[in-house]
Amino acid sequence: MNISDEAKLRWGNTDAYAESEKKTSGYSAEKWNEVNTGLSAVLAEFASIKDCASPENDAAQLLVKKLQSYITDNFYTCTNEILAGLGQLYVADGRFKANIDKNGAGTAEFISEAIGIYCK
Repeated sequence: MNISDEAKLRWGNTDAYAESEKKTSGYSAEKWNEVNTGLSAVLAEFASIKDCASPENDAAQLLVKKLQSYITDNFYTCTNEILAGLGQLYVADGRFKANIDKNGAGTAEFISEAIGIYCK
């Protein structure tokens, strides 16, 4: 099963999924590239501070807010509840963890911890 089919199976009945489908349905290949590049840049920012800041540090918390806003602007309204779930997914699902950790080992865990603190 590809990731799109899995996402539809897991979240297809949610408002966030419907919103994302509506928002992204008109994205061109160029727009998708722009959105994915922007998301990768936010994840890379986390990687750049993880060795010199703690997850509760203001810089990390500002990046969580930036990530949440980025998701909301480009996919669906990313509530704190959804964001907390994403933070858990980033470390629980090996595919997400491996992709995020391409920015540096431990990045997924750092983001997950920072999100957990932000959402409390």
